Amino acid sequence: MRPGGPESASVSRRAREISPFIAMDVLETAQVMERSGDSIIHLEVGEPDFDTPACIKEAAVRALREGKTHYTDSRGIIELREALSAYYFQNYRVNVSPDQFIITSGTSPAMFMVFSALLEPGQEIIISNPHYACYPNFIRFAQGEPVEILVREEDGFQYYPEEIRKHIGPRTKGIFINSPSNPTGTLLSEERMEEISRYEPYIISDEVYHGLVYEGKEHSILEFTDRAFVLNGFSKLYAMTGWRLGYLIAPKEFIRPLQKIHQNFFISANSVAQWAGITALTQAREEVARMRNLYDQRRKVMIKRLKSLGFGLKVEPTGAFYVLANARSFHPDSYKLAFDILKKAKVGVTPGIDFGTGAEGYLRFTYANSVERIEEGMDRLQQYLKREEYKAIGE
Repeated sequence: MRPGGPESASVSRRAREISPFIAMDVLETAQVMERSGDSIIHLEVGEPDFDTPACIKEAAVRALREGKTHYTDSRGIIELREALSAYYFQNYRVNVSPDQFIITSGTSPAMFMVFSALLEPGQEIIISNPHYACYPNFIRFAQGEPVEILVREEDGFQYYPEEIRKHIGPRTKGIFINSPSNPTGTLLSEERMEEISRYEPYIISDEVYHGLVYEGKEHSILEFTDRAFVLNGFSKLYAMTGWRLGYLIAPKEFIRPLQKIHQNFFISANSVAQWAGITALTQAREEVARMRNLYDQRRKVMIKRLKSLGFGLKVEPTGAFYVLANARSFHPDSYKLAFDILKKAKVGVTPGIDFGTGAEGYLRFTYANSVERIEEGMDRLQQYLKREEYKAIGE
């Protein structure tokens, strides 16, 4: 039974019809089980298990002691925007004015703002299928329509630019890309990104997993076009999920409208987190490199174990901290399979259907956990599969 009870007709249609974030349903179910005494291996939610680097925490303490606890400019403190401008030049060799950044409380508000500023009712945003679970909900909440393009496992879940071109019509306002991708962990090639950038609609590029790449190189959409919005933040790379610090980069003509939206709905991002963000950009490089190396070790362990268990992986993921593994040989219903694994093996995994119809029959595993916990989770999963308990699902 899916979580939640009946919803009153008094609730708005928009609120009633929004789909749940199933990864969170798995996590919250697992937490209930833990309170009852079960030991759960969490491989379902993409949250770094590392503590925030010490230099970042110390910067926040300094900001508190210095009284930097008041509202900031709605766009964010100029010192952080200048640091981000320097960061984008250093990493991508692109010149982005500090005036083109708006600091937000994580990337989710940034996404809400972009679609609010970009879309009129009924206009369309092209997204991949599979995709991050929340993308369609953000688009629909802004009265837009997601147009999904199927991307395939054998091609590393990359867009075919020619397929995008076929779906561009008079109502198309934007093309959404995400590289490295959640849920697939794969990257969009430089060649395909450049080709996509030539299309007329704006590009919205979710770059929140930049810096977490183990083979190849990630590219910012700003290397190819300035008709683009970039979503990024500190949660993943710097292990700062609870700090709620993100940002967006937008074309200059959108900055004032976006600023007004931010003023009205959010006022400003957390002041202390903003000061800590400067230190993250300028002083945490060694700690980030250490975390990235550990993620890579975990990635290799998880890929090896999943393949040995019979999961399909035609293209190995090389970024973020996810593996989207084909589980159709075990059961076609990823929702039922994921919750059966949680119940019987005490391992949290996310059903592929959370990420669109193109991921049905897959399970997403995250390696944002220690090698020891990953190995234990794989051992439990091995015993579950050996007992063939999945064959009884739905009987």
